[in-house]
Amino acid sequence: MTGEGGALRAGGEPGGRGVGMGAAVGTAIAVLALDQLTKALALERLVPGIPVPLVDGVLSLTLVMNPGLAFGMLSSTPAAWRWIVAALSVGALVVLAVLAARILADGGRVTRVALGLVFGGAVGNLIDRARFGAVVDFVDVYWRAWHWPAFNVADSAISVGVALLALRMLRAPAPRG
Repeated sequence: MTGEGGALRAGGEPGGRGVGMGAAVGTAIAVLALDQLTKALALERLVPGIPVPLVDGVLSLTLVMNPGLAFGMLSSTPAAWRWIVAALSVGALVVLAVLAARILADGGRVTRVALGLVFGGAVGNLIDRARFGAVVDFVDVYWRAWHWPAFNVADSAISVGVALLALRMLRAPAPRG
């Protein structure tokens, strides 16, 4: 599609790449704001390790400071080595940025929202690592003695975003070669 003066716009739609970036950035900002707000409330109102049942036998709010990666992976890493966890988080953001640069313009609205979900969640958790040396988790889903690792809004956004990107990749036509 051509713009004023016949210039070709990236993305082939009105507004070109800027429209795609706007959807991704807007989603990321919304996720980041909601994530940080809910974490602030959890820190203010919950006592670490003491569950507050919401749906008896299924869902509680339980404040947990997670020094590891997603779902508690590497949480037993000694404190002196936690910089590795932060470096892995930054590395994941860089990889995602490269992926985003490749697919943002022609990925469609769902892809843009998915990337915004992942970026917003990743930045939210990175802020926690910088502030507390750990991620603030508080959603506790369980059944009897089985507990899913505690999580937060950022983790949920990342999970949904990655699932949407995976679906996009599965639905993409095979490259011709």
